[in-house]
Amino acid sequence: MSEERRLEVLRAIVEDYVTTREPVGSRVLTERHRLGVSPATIRNDMAALEEEGYIAQPHTSAGRVPTDAGYRLFVDRLAEVRPLTIPQKRAIETFLSEAVDLDDVLVRAGRLIAQLTGQVAVVQYPSLRRSGLRHLEIVPVARDRLLVVVITDTGRVEQRFCELPGTADGVSALDEVTLAELRARFNAAAAGKRLAELPVAFAAVVEAVGPDLAGVAGAVADLVVDTLGQENEERIVLAGTANLARSESTFEQGLSPVLEALEEQVILLGLLTEMSSDGVGVRIGHENRLDGLTEASVVVSDYGSGGDPVATLGSIGPTRMDYPGTIASVHAVARYLSRVLPS
Repeated sequence: MSEERRLEVLRAIVEDYVTTREPVGSRVLTERHRLGVSPATIRNDMAALEEEGYIAQPHTSAGRVPTDAGYRLFVDRLAEVRPLTIPQKRAIETFLSEAVDLDDVLVRAGRLIAQLTGQVAVVQYPSLRRSGLRHLEIVPVARDRLLVVVITDTGRVEQRFCELPGTADGVSALDEVTLAELRARFNAAAAGKRLAELPVAFAAVVEAVGPDLAGVAGAVADLVVDTLGQENEERIVLAGTANLARSESTFEQGLSPVLEALEEQVILLGLLTEMSSDGVGVRIGHENRLDGLTEASVVVSDYGSGGDPVATLGSIGPTRMDYPGTIASVHAVARYLSRVLPS
């Protein structure tokens, strides 16, 4: 019973501190919350929570504030996540469904998270390594050059020029019928496969077309596999960085370390990938192994079409964040973003 009561006291301290930004004392807890016990009991519970490292006293005359461990216990013991209202859900779905392409929908997702949470939003582009090939288009642009258009199952489009191997007759043999057959073979071979499976599938296509087209088919196959495997294509969308200015007073080391961490997109991508999970992931303060984010919390969720995660999105803010609200917002945007992606 005493443990449950102490959790209630911790919950009240976290909620009050997030709302007021002021250290919380026992008298305030007694006045604002119906804890059902005397002020003396609350003071004893606060002393126990402080001894266990869940709250701390920032100044001699101040009340108590949650520590990273206190926030972690609060998040782990969340009985429920505050759901978004029906109008909020409708607004999210409508705003995302009005996007004109993949870039637009990811920018919109970032803006939504930033507006809903009042924090920084980070949205990872669908990983080419985790994407499948939805359609391959081959267009002749010169006698010795093709335009290869790769469309992934997440709606990402990549265009590359393919230089054809020299032949005695140039590329006159690549008429529309031949190109259509080659296109059909590649698309059939790639159906339902991820990047790791494409080299073997495309090698079978190269063998099947015969010696006259083997060089062309091999060039196209190599180009597509290389394109889908390029690490430098991974990137993210950031939104709401200005929101951090409102929380500057909560960062003891100032905003500079946080802003510098946000500029390191490669490191951020690594963090998002590391936190990727089936549900919502939360890292608090020093749980983040990035120096600039030791006073911040990160809440992330995967998204993807057809139930297969292809990337991650999330929110970054001070450890003094509204965890139930942030978790609900990130989860909702991820769910609706998954719905509007091509299936």
